Amino acid sequence: MAGNSNMADDFSLTRVPEGARLPMWEVLLVRIGALTALSQFMLGAALGYGMTFWEAFWATMLGSVILEIVSLLIGIAGVREGLSTSLLARWTGFGKYGSSIIGAVIAIGLIGWFGVQNSVFAKGLDGALGGALGFPLAATLTGLFVTAIVIFGFKWLSWTAKIAVPGFLAVIGYGIYNVLHSHSLGELVASPAPGPHLSLGMAATMVAGGFMIGAVITPDMSRYCRNSKDVFWMTLIGTLVGELGVNMIAVLMAHAVKSADVVDIILQTAGWLGAAIVIFATVKINDLNLYSSSLGITNLLDSVFNKKVNRGLITLIIGVVGTLLSVLGILDKFVNFLTFLGVWIPPIGGIMVVDYFILKRSRKVLDETRLQGTLPAESENLNPVTVAAWVLGFTAGYFFEIGIPSLNSLLASGIVYYVGMKLFGAVIDRKRE
Repeated sequence: MAGNSNMADDFSLTRVPEGARLPMWEVLLVRIGALTALSQFMLGAALGYGMTFWEAFWATMLGSVILEIVSLLIGIAGVREGLSTSLLARWTGFGKYGSSIIGAVIAIGLIGWFGVQNSVFAKGLDGALGGALGFPLAATLTGLFVTAIVIFGFKWLSWTAKIAVPGFLAVIGYGIYNVLHSHSLGELVASPAPGPHLSLGMAATMVAGGFMIGAVITPDMSRYCRNSKDVFWMTLIGTLVGELGVNMIAVLMAHAVKSADVVDIILQTAGWLGAAIVIFATVKINDLNLYSSSLGITNLLDSVFNKKVNRGLITLIIGVVGTLLSVLGILDKFVNFLTFLGVWIPPIGGIMVVDYFILKRSRKVLDETRLQGTLPAESENLNPVTVAAWVLGFTAGYFFEIGIPSLNSLLASGIVYYVGMKLFGAVIDRKRE
């Protein structure tokens, strides 16, 4: 079953077979590509503008530990089963219809990010060409360019990362070299925050919340790993390079330039060529946005309408939609909704981890079918305890201002789901049978 997937479909509704698994470093490059994005550099610059070096370091460490734990656990489930997040969710608490909701929520959020980042890419391209194209044409070309890459699946994402990741890291390396050439490292580390102070809790929230969606969709990448050890190194090295490395370099640059404006920082430290390369590097995060969106929509159509639509076709459709929204400029109003998703999506990870590793409600049937390279024939439709845990997890993250909102929502959903299943699980499982 799994082996019948063509390149454009990319095993969107099947397990990734052993023969299609990739070396750890190839998946790692895609992971680093997701983290070493312009948005990550912007986060580091914001921390550096509002904090001392060591304050920013501890905020980044705290947020990174949270992301690593979530990424590793849900990523291990992904590599064991060879399934994407939205498909794995069918047998980790959400059921047939719950997983389709997950697919829709993740897809909408990531199409939004696709449009926002495409706008950045298009403005950079148009600016580099002196306005010759105009923003609408530039956005159309960049959006369709990324869509074409993603249609051909994970291997093309890997090739994009092989080009963009080294380019991005080279620019950052050149920038920090120039900074240290004119400033001493000790001076930058000891210097006060150039701007208004940012609290440790708020900064850790920004770090953890900034990539929490990426942590939850780790199985979309980890399903191509060969074993759990590869997932460990993929997530750990990705976090160290993408979160800690890029953040702290951006902090030093922000202290040197005395600004939080990322374009200003890059122009002053790496010049126009560096700025162009960094803006082009948005391609590598945008293709991942579109890729995970296509997996979510494919799962939704299969679970709700029983329609197995080719992932490549879905990619083309949502790529055109995201590009159109970008051209129209209405995605400027989409950012608040994307922030809202920052506490709406973490509960998914909490529920899936508790169900897969602690309650193990579907582990037996998953183990049996994995040996045959197939999927379980049936799944529950919708678990009411899951819905309650998801809503309460969102409430804890959105309305309680104590602590880190994304962490609050993740922990609350996991605890509520565990307690709810212990109290009502027997009744729910009987109906399931």
